[in-house]
Amino acid sequence: MAEKILMKGNEAIGEAAIVAGCRHYFGYPITPQTELTEYMSKRMPQINGVFLQAESEVAAINMVYGAAGAGARVMTSSSSPGISLKMEGISYIAGAELPSVIVNIMRGGPGLGGIQPAQSDYFQATKGGGHGDYRTIVLAPNSVQEMVDTTILAFDLADRYRTPVMLLGDGALGQMMEPVEFSPPNTKQIAKPWAATGLRGRTEPNIVNSLHLQPEKLELHNIHLQKKYAEITANEVRYEELYTDDAELIVVAYGITSRIARSSLEKARSEGLKVGMLRPITLWPFPEKPLAALAAGKASAFLTLELSAGQMIEDVRLAVNGAKPVHFYGRSGGMIPSTKEVYEQIANIFKGKEGR
Repeated sequence: MAEKILMKGNEAIGEAAIVAGCRHYFGYPITPQTELTEYMSKRMPQINGVFLQAESEVAAINMVYGAAGAGARVMTSSSSPGISLKMEGISYIAGAELPSVIVNIMRGGPGLGGIQPAQSDYFQATKGGGHGDYRTIVLAPNSVQEMVDTTILAFDLADRYRTPVMLLGDGALGQMMEPVEFSPPNTKQIAKPWAATGLRGRTEPNIVNSLHLQPEKLELHNIHLQKKYAEITANEVRYEELYTDDAELIVVAYGITSRIARSSLEKARSEGLKVGMLRPITLWPFPEKPLAALAAGKASAFLTLELSAGQMIEDVRLAVNGAKPVHFYGRSGGMIPSTKEVYEQIANIFKGKEGR
């Protein structure tokens, strides 16, 4: 058994990245993820790695582009408005097919918003917040241990598919402390013969680029990217189900809200309410088929729970495809619902069902 260590979520991500072989980190401080940048500033010199606090988020993401183009395992992190500044660079990275890991510890918005936790960057993360027809794998942990596990997974997925991977947490997960363990990871850095590393052992240069001036070539590149995204969708959907076998109501929640939801549905089930939960771990690719299967089965309704005005609910509705009603409960601006609030939403939906 590996030793358990009490760590803050932000710091656990940093150590997990190092365990995964990350030796290059470029970032810029912003609350509530600043501890991650601070942690990497201490740890990277200890392992002969590269830490650089860039002059801005725009500079940091372009440094990621350069390191990834040279074949390095590289990471950056920020929070909400900082991620917005990185979006052009993320589009370039996706277009150039460069593996990299981007961490977003979300805060309330829009604008500068506040430093409290939120989930209102869902659209930005899952729909491609930059320009062009691209996708980003999005992983959503719900505990500090899962932050460790999904960080390591993120580097492997990035390398496997030559794509940026985003780890989407929130201020609560970034700041909370929980025991974690760093078991020897089942991770393996693969060869990157495409990387721009000079002509050592080669006669032809490798070109890292996302610019295709001929429209025919750009269309072929886009077709290639879409085939890759289809492969990711087929192979990399991850989710957790709880009490769904007999559930009449399915709660859909991710990240910190899924933990609140779990406590609420435990109370509901103790009172005879048949409620279950589907927790997406990959927000993209989204678990559409599992939700569609639940909608075609015993479930009579769905409840989407978010720290936003309602963003993931759109993907839930698309998956359910009108087969069953989809309810919503959300808080925003950094407000977190209590277990009691969520339980009351569950109970009210059952009362409404019984009244029909």
